[in-house]
Amino acid sequence: MAKLITYPLSVIYYLVFGGLLVLFDGLQRLTYLFGYQAHKKCVDILNFFLLRGLNLLGTRIVFNMPFKLDKNQSYIVVANHQSIYDIPPLIWYLRKLHPKFVGKKELGKGIPSISFNLKNNGSLLIDRKNPKQAIAQLKAFGERLAATNGSAVIFPEGTRSKTHKPRPFKQAGVLQLMETMPNAKLLGVSISNSWKLLRYGAFPMGVGVKMIVTVHPPVTIPKENKALVLKELEETIVANIEA
Repeated sequence: MAKLITYPLSVIYYLVFGGLLVLFDGLQRLTYLFGYQAHKKCVDILNFFLLRGLNLLGTRIVFNMPFKLDKNQSYIVVANHQSIYDIPPLIWYLRKLHPKFVGKKELGKGIPSISFNLKNNGSLLIDRKNPKQAIAQLKAFGERLAATNGSAVIFPEGTRSKTHKPRPFKQAGVLQLMETMPNAKLLGVSISNSWKLLRYGAFPMGVGVKMIVTVHPPVTIPKENKALVLKELEETIVANIEA
């Protein structure tokens, strides 16, 4: 019986979700003509409304970050990955960092708002079937962010876990960013319960989900033993994922 309510709510949600993506696809193209700041503000507003759309499903989003981040500091945000709904909270709540995402190249076309933003906001889209090329792209990406004091967001699992149990982190991509962004700080993020929004698949959506995003204290990138520090960060992220 409880699952029945998910069907009408899911229809309403997808109408709102799709409408927002189509509306803001046009708005992004317009604001992009006025420069980076105008486009970024448009994307921030889109993600604020995407979060409000999730509220229609009874979703509560708890963002835990009991400290302030330095907007003049460069960060490498490292997070576990449970669903596509991990991304709007990171864009909205970390908006002062102007985060640029590392994503798969397939996201660069065919998706209103999302594809345009990823292709035009300085993010990086890689071919996961070509690791050698991906590492070279990550090197150039990290060098650009280091030169502009920018911040990156990367999901080291590569593929979404789809449950509360994360896949092992693939270190190569993060280590490349650490090498090319030595003055950045690692910012670990544990994301819990977003997978429950898709517990039944794409339709119907899960309702009444309490999604928790926990940001851990920044970690300085060492000159040596980078892999060990990254492994410790992975352990911290995994230990704070709630079932």
